[in-house]
Amino acid sequence: MKTWLLFLLSFAICLSTFSAQPNVLLILADDLGYGDVRCYNADSKVPTPNIDRLASGGMRFTDAHSPCTVCTPSRYALMTGQMAFRVPRGGTVFQGVGGPSLIALGRLTLPAMLKQQDYATAAVGKWHIGLTFRDKAGKPIHSGRLEDVQRVDYSRRIEGGPLDHGFERFFGTACCPATDWLYAFINDDRIPVPPTGPLQRATLPKHPYANDCRSGFIAPDFDLQEVDMVFLQKSREFIAQHVRSTPQKPFFLYHATHAVHLPSFAGKDFRGKTQAGRHGDFIAEFDHVVGELMKELDQHGLAENTIVILSSDNGPETTSVVHMRADHAHDGAKPWRGVKRDAWEGGHRVPFIVRWPARVKAGTTSDQIACLTDVMATIAAITGSELPRNAAEDSFNLLPALEGKASEPIRPYLLMQAFAGERTLSIRRGNWKYIAHRGSGGNNYDKGELKPYALPDTDPEAPGQLYDLATDPGETTNLYSKKPGIVKELQALLEESKKTGRSRP
Repeated sequence: MKTWLLFLLSFAICLSTFSAQPNVLLILADDLGYGDVRCYNADSKVPTPNIDRLASGGMRFTDAHSPCTVCTPSRYALMTGQMAFRVPRGGTVFQGVGGPSLIALGRLTLPAMLKQQDYATAAVGKWHIGLTFRDKAGKPIHSGRLEDVQRVDYSRRIEGGPLDHGFERFFGTACCPATDWLYAFINDDRIPVPPTGPLQRATLPKHPYANDCRSGFIAPDFDLQEVDMVFLQKSREFIAQHVRSTPQKPFFLYHATHAVHLPSFAGKDFRGKTQAGRHGDFIAEFDHVVGELMKELDQHGLAENTIVILSSDNGPETTSVVHMRADHAHDGAKPWRGVKRDAWEGGHRVPFIVRWPARVKAGTTSDQIACLTDVMATIAAITGSELPRNAAEDSFNLLPALEGKASEPIRPYLLMQAFAGERTLSIRRGNWKYIAHRGSGGNNYDKGELKPYALPDTDPEAPGQLYDLATDPGETTNLYSKKPGIVKELQALLEESKKTGRSRP
């Protein structure tokens, strides 16, 4: 009898564990290119063993895209499932204390959706979707200029941040941690240790990847070269505390790194770790962060039923690509044309890896067209969350692909947004890609460090670009004038999507 009771108890525990909602860990790199990671580019000069191990334990998407070729719009789209060009200032890239938030109050977000399902929610790292700071008179500050950082009343609550959009906890920075005017950590909705003086740039490292650090004001506890180690510690603390205090609840942890956005300030434990210079060391630091987060899950017995999603907010930065190609024979955009800000594939085709041992077969790949906007609909399907019509308008459910059950394309088409917002849109249907403008949509290839990488325009009179990625993945031959029927169809589809305000049926 005792044996039978023990069996029933064990079965009940197993059933409870299996049926429990999965935890979700979303790791977002900054400016990590498709070619920066070994499991996407065998010629990468930077070892990425932890990312590769994550991929071997789950599914690697080979045709995944950031919603935009720069950070703020991509992060908005990730959190809301809606392309940023659909909202006012949707092409904005915030700096310093810039704002207000691009996310309208009341809009359903990924964390708010999960909070409705009784998830504990936390964000660690770079926010960069806009905030509202106030001055001593209580007036909002929405400009990101250097002088506006000096006007902030740090005793006041910061508005429009993660806590106002579904997260219960936040530790991170307003914008790019080591780039933008305000060098201080935000804890929930306040800056507990405000800046006390100007940043002393003369004391910082000097190398080709160190020149993006703007003059600004810095807090005494803010070490620009150890930011990602601080973020890592905060995420590990959240996981450990969650297991101790509310192990019966699932959690959603969004970990957004500084790495590998310029300046490439690798921490002290990573300098010289690779044979690919300071930016290579910074990529190695990001890989280390991934490995440590995986260890934390393993340590607490959470790995089996935790969905881990890893991706990047856009393609690799111009400076890192140019110097890494020249100095280390490493190509962060390989095998694609273009880099960050460009409408070409290198600007937005990114690593996208999903590991979920409970449901996703290890060592698999998917060639489904995917986008960061799809995270919301996918997690909604997994958790049984309802998506109202006025939410996640550009999000598609990738669960059939994750479970190996998708025999047809999940997405009817893909929208992409380059640096200038609605003026630089693209649309992809199958292998056909239509870019509704001339040129890159973001970078200048007529002069400077990118001029050697300019390609001849094969249809110089055309107002847009059309490429067949099946036969021309490098986007070298513009077929705009040769395929007017395809152009017309894609133009109409793009205009219809703009008119209806959605791509999800």
